Amino acid sequence: MISTAYPTNSISIPSVSFSTSSLFPRIKVANFGHSRRNPCLKSSQHCCVSLAQSTMAKLQTKPSPAEVSRTIMELSSVGTLCTLTREGWPLGTGIPFAVDPQGLPILCLNAMNRDLSTDRRSSLHVQFEQSGIRSPQCILVGSLNKPEDNLLLKKLHEQWMKRFGEKVDEDLIYVVDVERLLHLEDSKEDGIWVTSLEYMNASPDPLRNYAEKIVNEMNANHMEDVHRFCNIYVDLGFEVAEAKMIWVDRLGFDVHLRSTQNNVYEVRIPFSREVADEKSVKSSLNCMSQLAWEVEKHFSAPDFEKVTHLKQISCSGN
Repeated sequence: MISTAYPTNSISIPSVSFSTSSLFPRIKVANFGHSRRNPCLKSSQHCCVSLAQSTMAKLQTKPSPAEVSRTIMELSSVGTLCTLTREGWPLGTGIPFAVDPQGLPILCLNAMNRDLSTDRRSSLHVQFEQSGIRSPQCILVGSLNKPEDNLLLKKLHEQWMKRFGEKVDEDLIYVVDVERLLHLEDSKEDGIWVTSLEYMNASPDPLRNYAEKIVNEMNANHMEDVHRFCNIYVDLGFEVAEAKMIWVDRLGFDVHLRSTQNNVYEVRIPFSREVADEKSVKSSLNCMSQLAWEVEKHFSAPDFEKVTHLKQISCSGN
């Protein structure tokens, strides 16, 4: 909650009021002047992440496909491994996996899984659900290999223990040596090929472990603010009937919105600067909410560039 001191004749400003007993602590992000004429006038100048201080168009607004794929692999633990049998047929099997520090999948294969042809080419398909709306996924293509180095096997076993909390026979541990990767933002969209070097050099998103909690909190308790984000920071040209945040990362957040004509769109709303941890993303959302309210009430001018790109997901005729 934004905590500020006002003169006795001032007005109250709504904001994203995060619960102190659940996900969000109280965060003081502004110190407003005591102007009797308009105590809200200078607030955006003090906001720690005021959107007026930078131009959205000049920022990297979303993580790369390689970063998103690394995040998917860190957050997921089950995928579909496709290999060739001795008879030459492709066989897909649901299988748990861990990842090493470079994002390479670590598998524990049983006797059935290891009944493969001498051709070790394989793929691992992993999908991650976001808010029950979007399903980003990646398909890692490479070769299934058995590490021979005992020290490496020990490290891979430690990664497996860290992910699942159980010991396995090190003789059953295999690794998919990734040659390239196909990233899909959603199951209905075309994929983007990523090289193994791009994938292994990318870092998973720093917000990944609490992004889902933040999104759920916003949709459950701050729907008015999600609507306001769309109306103020996006150049829409139509009235929003419903809006739902679907994911948040270090560079911004994604929203699905429905127009009064029942057309559904996806829009990316960036932060004014990159956030690195849970505290900074809460502070950014607080500041964006406050500034959006001021613009809506005409206490501040919208001196930032609005988002203009909307991706249509479905239309009323579908």
